[in-house]
Amino acid sequence: MMNFLVKTIANAGALAVAVWLLDEITLTGDSTGKEIGTLLLVALIFGAVNALVKPVVKLLSLPLLILTLGLFTLVVNALMLLLTSWLADQLDLSFHVEGFWTAVLGGLIISVVSWALNVILPDGD
Repeated sequence: MMNFLVKTIANAGALAVAVWLLDEITLTGDSTGKEIGTLLLVALIFGAVNALVKPVVKLLSLPLLILTLGLFTLVVNALMLLLTSWLADQLDLSFHVEGFWTAVLGGLIISVVSWALNVILPDGD
């Protein structure tokens, strides 16, 4: 349970950095508390998408991953971020990613920041 909480907080922090750095990734709210709550819900959605959908997409795109020596992973990460944005819109959360190239850059930022936060934050094991 602690590991799940740490990963969710790391995802929320990584999403917050992406929102802060990129104007085309937006998170709006009436107050700071509402924005943090929305960010945590989006982090949960992002974690679920990465746990359930991403392995299937990576398996289906394995030839492209091999052909591009793994660079196609950037496209897969962008697609997962766009799917998260679409799901957040369906759930009436105020998180939106505008465009594919913004999602590519956002996915790269989220991957790097999430990795760094997972190194810093304690492991729940």
